[in-house]
Amino acid sequence: MKGAWWWNKEVKEKVKEKKEAYAYFMNIGADEERENRRVRYKAAKKVDKKAVAVGKSLTFDRLYHRLETKEGEKEVFKLARNMERKTRDLGVVRCIKDEYDKVLSKDVEIKER
Repeated sequence: MKGAWWWNKEVKEKVKEKKEAYAYFMNIGADEERENRRVRYKAAKKVDKKAVAVGKSLTFDRLYHRLETKEGEKEVFKLARNMERKTRDLGVVRCIKDEYDKVLSKDVEIKER
């Protein structure tokens, strides 16, 4: 998972610790040692999930408080625009260029190309 806009240093550190514990767990060892590694990984995973939840919660709380202000009204429109952009269907081709680098935007021309 890539970092998101709500990530902070604490979340980043916890994710790093979890990844290290997973890598350590996946290195094959004796059965008893492997069980200890698994327990360590599970604990790191639990801490990581909690850190992510707390990080998201704090970030969204700050966002909601900011949206309640007069300046926050602009933020509402930014969020709506970003949400709309994320839901756009990228499978639909809006325009392409033909062999002479002329931009084609009509559906018939695009299909013909």
